[in-house]
Amino acid sequence: METIKIGMVGYKFMGKAHSHAYRDLPLFFPKSIHPEMKVICGRNPEGVAEAAKQCGWKEYTTDWRGLLERDDIDLIDINAPSDVHKEITIAAVQAGKHVFCEKPLALTLKDAREMLEAVEAAGVKHMVGFNYRFAPAVMLAKKLIEEGRLGDIYHFRAWFLQDWLIDPNFPLAWRLQKDIAGSGSHGDLGAHLIDMAHYLIGDITEVIGMSDTFIKERPLPTNMTGLSATVSDNAEKGEVTVDDATLFLARFDNGALGSFEATRFASGHRCTNSFEINGSKGSVIFDFERMNELQVYFTDDRADVQGFRRVLATDPAHAFAEAWWPPGHTIGYEHTFIHEVVELMAAFREDRQPVPNFRDGVKCQEVLEAVDLSIEKRQWIKISDM
Repeated sequence: METIKIGMVGYKFMGKAHSHAYRDLPLFFPKSIHPEMKVICGRNPEGVAEAAKQCGWKEYTTDWRGLLERDDIDLIDINAPSDVHKEITIAAVQAGKHVFCEKPLALTLKDAREMLEAVEAAGVKHMVGFNYRFAPAVMLAKKLIEEGRLGDIYHFRAWFLQDWLIDPNFPLAWRLQKDIAGSGSHGDLGAHLIDMAHYLIGDITEVIGMSDTFIKERPLPTNMTGLSATVSDNAEKGEVTVDDATLFLARFDNGALGSFEATRFASGHRCTNSFEINGSKGSVIFDFERMNELQVYFTDDRADVQGFRRVLATDPAHAFAEAWWPPGHTIGYEHTFIHEVVELMAAFREDRQPVPNFRDGVKCQEVLEAVDLSIEKRQWIKISDM
């Protein structure tokens, strides 16, 4: 198998990110199985036609069901809104297709579990889109933890701060509607933090949280594109049915304590996706807005030079770095998706499941819903009870 033929449902923000990854992978990872960009699918004929031309897809369609029936498609990439993830996934695996689905995996834990059951019963490859795992600096943090260089882990604190909803006149885009998005900052931003915690620290055992929706109503949009939307003057208003901010505390199976904050109301923060980990032998700090860097501290440094050092994760010693530029020449957001697809293609070559997969998606959904339940009940909730 030298190529995997891709059919993709969705063509806006994540669709462009995935398309870029499929296009660039062969240039920088020539020994990988190559993704073949066969068909892109979307609801708007003009929009999907333009996306096919711009992104380099061979064909386009507005009929995702017809796409699944094609014999020349190996894998379905689902990056459409969350409310269609389950339906398309289950139909895809029934048609014998492998699936790559964006996060959050589903609107509910029940749906996520049904999706996992479907892919496992069908015996297909399945991957979920937690791209931030694939930043080389994050992978360096993982390496330091696994090698014991940070010692016993005591604390994981994470925060994902954005500010694109500060304006109360920003339209009621689909991401602010629970029936489409599933949740607000919690499921959109918090899901990444939860997956990062699972990846770096391990299983979360119990949580307690709080949340709020600061702007209760917003103008109804006339048009929506990705994260943006337009609104007419004097537009009617509709109810915001998701959280604007969610914070929660957590305990990990290994005894570590965790704190998490996800908000779209942190003025001045465009995409502050960060974590700090403290262990008995050292600490690390990561901020995605400086995604090539990891701040590293070791307790056994000599007293006269103790302190956090800035490690630029662009040397051959760092994950994926040899495929890119000379040391010090940095990479960006889009490269995390390329690395994600490298892992997906490697799973086909090695005949294994890619990581992260739907099991990781379900684990994330368990925590998301446990936090929601803790907010409702105003008490700690054990993940094992979900």
